Amino acid sequence: MALFSKTKILTSSVGQWSFRPDKYLLPKDVLVARQYIKAYWPKLTKFHPKDDESLLGLPFPYLVPAYEEGHEFDFDELYYWDSYFMVQGMLDTEHKELVMGILEDLLHIFKRFNAIPNASRTYLTGRSQPPFLTSFIWDVYQGYKLDNKWLARAIDIAKKEYETVWMGTTKPHVRQVYRGLSRYYDVNYINDLAEAESGWDMTPRFGHKALNYLPVDLNALLYKYEMDFARVARLLGDMREAAEWETAARHRKATMDELMWDKNRDLYCDYNYVKERRGNVNSLATYYPLWAGMVDEHQAKHLVKALKRFENKGGLVTTDALPIGQYVLGAVPMQWAYPNGWAPLHYLVVKGLQRYGYQTDARRIAQKWLKTNLAWFQKYGVFLEKYNVVVPGKPPTKGLYPSQTGFGWTNAIFEYFCQEFVDK
Repeated sequence: MALFSKTKILTSSVGQWSFRPDKYLLPKDVLVARQYIKAYWPKLTKFHPKDDESLLGLPFPYLVPAYEEGHEFDFDELYYWDSYFMVQGMLDTEHKELVMGILEDLLHIFKRFNAIPNASRTYLTGRSQPPFLTSFIWDVYQGYKLDNKWLARAIDIAKKEYETVWMGTTKPHVRQVYRGLSRYYDVNYINDLAEAESGWDMTPRFGHKALNYLPVDLNALLYKYEMDFARVARLLGDMREAAEWETAARHRKATMDELMWDKNRDLYCDYNYVKERRGNVNSLATYYPLWAGMVDEHQAKHLVKALKRFENKGGLVTTDALPIGQYVLGAVPMQWAYPNGWAPLHYLVVKGLQRYGYQTDARRIAQKWLKTNLAWFQKYGVFLEKYNVVVPGKPPTKGLYPSQTGFGWTNAIFEYFCQEFVDK
């Protein structure tokens, strides 16, 4: 009860706001929540320089996704894609050492294992997570105005990851499987573990056959890798290499447009290469190409119109249809699905909308997500891993593991959206 009472006292001075889309949050509305987040980062900061049983040693302090005193289940290790989202909102002088250290940890762990594992545990080295390494490198390079020598060293490791892991054709990295496109994978060749590599564990997108699918998000990320490599090559004066990477990116886009772009739905859909047909689940993965900058203006316009499939009172729902399996006794829980919304997906959609000039849509969605987070915080004094965006205030659908609070990427994206859409 103490936590709830304290929260009521803390939030009593905030401004009045509502879920009405024409009512924007003001700095005073989010002040207490941002103070809470700032004070919470030390709880999520860990330093573990030497291997200890299953926990791998890393040279620099890093952020873990969650921490809760006395909780039997926790995330006490560095995670690949979580790390990218957790540094959003803290690419500033105050956090420079921490942010750069996290990136160096990822580079270090690649050099040790020739892959960036799902997380820094021995039992999680059989798979990776969605590849955000080049995006992380660019954010740090630009945010801290680093020199080209640093950039060349970091991007060289990303190239090795791209070739070894994501374009691999033999064990332990059988990912490039069909017309130059890649899939999620796990060295144990188990569908559910390959689905875990997607970060969407679990989701109806792949029908429990993740090994059979070419995912939209993964291949959009690899397109961005190729364009990032071209950008670095051009920056370093190697125009020939830049042209080669741009050719690879154009080929990937053309193949994705052919296999994944559904003209009837005006969405990108995951492609089942075994059955040679698109999947029937519409998801926010369709907006990765928008974020990656690989769509034309016609596609962008249709993707924006398609937001109505996903947009709800509290933000964007992960899939546009409620999986029937959620109501089947004994079915695997689907937390990356309706009615749940997730911070990283909101970040990617909003950034994609901004990239193509849809500023009003970006602001509307960011404000909805902020309000959903804020409403829960003001009532319970914590931030969650995920939220019910269909009925804000109602608990989200649970997953395979216990729901977590204090959550890193939720905190980070809340702060980032406050900087972008409240402070300004």
